[in-house]
Amino acid sequence: MTALEVADWRRQVFALYERVRATPDPAEGHAVWRTERDRLFAQHPSTPVMEADLPGFTGLPVEPYDPAWRFEVEIEEAEPAHFDFETGTDGIVPFDRLGIAVVPGVGSLDVWRLTSYGGGLFIPVRDALAGRHGGTYGGGRYLVDSIKGALLQSSATSLVLDFNFAYNPSCAYDPAWACPLAPPGNRVPVEIPVGERYFGSH
Repeated sequence: MTALEVADWRRQVFALYERVRATPDPAEGHAVWRTERDRLFAQHPSTPVMEADLPGFTGLPVEPYDPAWRFEVEIEEAEPAHFDFETGTDGIVPFDRLGIAVVPGVGSLDVWRLTSYGGGLFIPVRDALAGRHGGTYGGGRYLVDSIKGALLQSSATSLVLDFNFAYNPSCAYDPAWACPLAPPGNRVPVEIPVGERYFGSH
């Protein structure tokens, strides 16, 4: 893929989340999200789906929308923490903990801030279905990755965390990608049955 193809992928993902945020009904926004992601994954030159897998690709395995899994949460203070993610292409990607988000019935999730160029919020989640056949991706899924455009509503102190929009990182489809996975503070002991599933063996 070329740099311009990657830039176009990013542009379209940002535009997609803008459409979702502008849709008053979250379930309708979710339907738009599913349809457009299926189109991008099937047709765009920068799709993370491996070329050998594209002929059999019929859409991403996303569960039906359940409004019970949408939350607006405050970002609460937490002790400073840091982790570095080493990639083969971008070097060390540093993250500082901005705070925590306590989600009813789910648990506490660390809210991370990318401290290198561009900034951004990052909230992965690894649930009890991770790594199980027909469950979720073993390394966890992404709820928020604002530097890539993946952000629902937010304010200065709160975030909308809608687990129906949890999605797999690119490395779930192609091991050539290097993706930050869920650190210990983003692993929860409950099953989260909504969002994108994973039917591979990871």
